Amino acid sequence: MKTLGLFPVTVVGSWPRPTWLLKALRRKREGSISQEEFDAVADEAVLLAVKYQEDAGVDILSDGEQRRDNFYSFVADKIYGIELKTVAEIVDLVPDKSRFEFLLRSLDVPAYSIRSPVVTSKLRVGPRGIARDEASFLREHTSRLVKVPLPGPYLLTRSSWVPGVSDKYYQSREELGFEYARLLREEILALRDLGVFFVQLDEPVLTEVVYGVDQSQQTFMCAALFTRSNPRDELEFAVELVNEAVKGVSGIKTGVHVCRGNWSRREEALLKGDYVPLMPYLAEMKVDQLVLEFATPRAGDVEVLRDYIGDKELGYGVVNPRTDGVESPQEIMSRVDRILKFMDAKKVYLNPDCGFGTFAEAPVNTPRIAFRKLRSLRIAADELRRVYGER
Repeated sequence: MKTLGLFPVTVVGSWPRPTWLLKALRRKREGSISQEEFDAVADEAVLLAVKYQEDAGVDILSDGEQRRDNFYSFVADKIYGIELKTVAEIVDLVPDKSRFEFLLRSLDVPAYSIRSPVVTSKLRVGPRGIARDEASFLREHTSRLVKVPLPGPYLLTRSSWVPGVSDKYYQSREELGFEYARLLREEILALRDLGVFFVQLDEPVLTEVVYGVDQSQQTFMCAALFTRSNPRDELEFAVELVNEAVKGVSGIKTGVHVCRGNWSRREEALLKGDYVPLMPYLAEMKVDQLVLEFATPRAGDVEVLRDYIGDKELGYGVVNPRTDGVESPQEIMSRVDRILKFMDAKKVYLNPDCGFGTFAEAPVNTPRIAFRKLRSLRIAADELRRVYGER
């Protein structure tokens, strides 16, 4: 296996989909092409995403989530017992329909193109696994180390538990959560056996837990559709589920990614607030790496990590996936210098804040700009290695 130097360059996961892939994805949803026919098209899109990343100099790459509708709804294709519904369809299940519709409009949410999973019967993983088919193809077509993002257990529980529907099959949201944790743990072990280097659990909704309480900070966020209990209980539940999902796992790097939403370029539509309320809970998660965003002022200062990062690695978000401007290597290096005041250089990975195409039909950037941002990361990493040495 390839040996990593200092400041490995990686990605959070998604890459903008080509128009011809989006057309195939819509045809698959309509039932006019088979899964096999769609996969043949998606294979070509994956190879394109891989080529972009390899040419940019990414050390640990993903398949760009090219086969996925979005970063968590795709489980409806992989886990029996889940149905995929658009946000517009879910509106009918929300108690205060008029308020929710107003929220979608004000927060720039494309309600007919963003889809969410809903548990409609007992869960069972299908023969392709949750991401095993994706990982197998990716491993066959690159010599680089690979990362596979998976929706975290709290995200899946929060997004797919719909009162009046899901409680016919699971007595409580807690029971459903531990079911997801079990399924994810089995998937992580299977991905390890396939040679995957890094599995990242996505838990962006944790930010909404602490900052979505304030009406002035109300946001759509993924999975923030239904009633929840107080923030501390929710965060403790999330920690418990993540730790259950990685319990006893070894031989593969694990991480948790937390951002503030990635569906719009309108900064005012996205949550703001630093990681201070989250850090005590993130510190309790038994993962190797925290993948956090710091390229946007909305996320606060890196100083909040000082007392909590401990022995964990940091997936350091140093470029913003939602802007046209490409951060210079010097700008990236300056951001890295700040974190090295209290972190070991060996524990710092470089990545964008989030993906470039989180939702298939609502990407936040173009492949051309995404490539240039990753290339700038590579140049910065090489210079940082020269400055800090291969220790």
